[in-house]
Amino acid sequence: MGVANQAREVFLDLQENLKDRLLSIDSKISIKQDGWTREEGGGGRTWAFSNGELIEKGGINFSDVYGEHLPETATLNRPEIAGSSFRAMGVSVVFHPENPHVPTSHANVRYFEATPTGREKVWWFGGGFDLTPYYPVLDDVVFWHQQAKNTCDLFGMELYPKFKKWCDDYFFLPHRNETRGVGGIFFDDYSKEGFGRSLEFVKAVGNTFGDSFFEIADRRRKKSYDHHQKTFQKYRRGRYVEFNLVYDRGTHFGLQSKGRTESILMSMPPSVDWIYEWKPKTGSKEQFLYDHFLSPKDWLELENSSQ
Repeated sequence: MGVANQAREVFLDLQENLKDRLLSIDSKISIKQDGWTREEGGGGRTWAFSNGELIEKGGINFSDVYGEHLPETATLNRPEIAGSSFRAMGVSVVFHPENPHVPTSHANVRYFEATPTGREKVWWFGGGFDLTPYYPVLDDVVFWHQQAKNTCDLFGMELYPKFKKWCDDYFFLPHRNETRGVGGIFFDDYSKEGFGRSLEFVKAVGNTFGDSFFEIADRRRKKSYDHHQKTFQKYRRGRYVEFNLVYDRGTHFGLQSKGRTESILMSMPPSVDWIYEWKPKTGSKEQFLYDHFLSPKDWLELENSSQ
């Protein structure tokens, strides 16, 4: 079995596992399975979710595409392979919960290989996960980052601080001067210690995302909420849309590579409000989010200093 097919098996298993875990805790959710093919090569499997007790809208996508010309977005850090033939695959996950007390969350793991003309094939992994709370709880944020650190530390003590900063820098909206949420980890161009060990790492990242998100969701899913809080959730979802459409490299890669638009835009929330010149009320829970959770912080050090 070639190395790309080894990654494919791991990614398909991850997609299946996350789907099974979601369905086991959200019996009301509707699921639509959609297999698709890409004219230039490859295809994928989309699982789109809606109208659940836990998840209002979301999806778990798998794609495996190939072609003769690597899209520009994939070569920003590797200009020397621009225009190469390529194979790209991955799993992307977005959960937009019904309850505003449950954070929105996103994860992806991906594998690329490219063959420049007259040169040997190159390969690398990327991925990560991040959390976007509306009514944040510090214990949840610390737990999220501690789980990320625990996983990274198994593969190198230097990885968590590096990938945590990368996530903070990446999921940032310059036009708003704020982070999309409280971060997590993000990495690209990863090939540390060879293919097998790198694949183990991205598998662990995917599993850690599932364990961490479902734990936080279970903590908060029964907390009551009102119309005001639901309206605020819709307003903050606008930031998610702005980031994905304006800055996200994965969205751009999918569109540039002529991927399936429905699957690419699966990440969009079900409903969003943009309210002109909205400001949180002084002393409100909404202001608490703005004051304490929308700029990069060392969450683990913050927790230690508060004890």
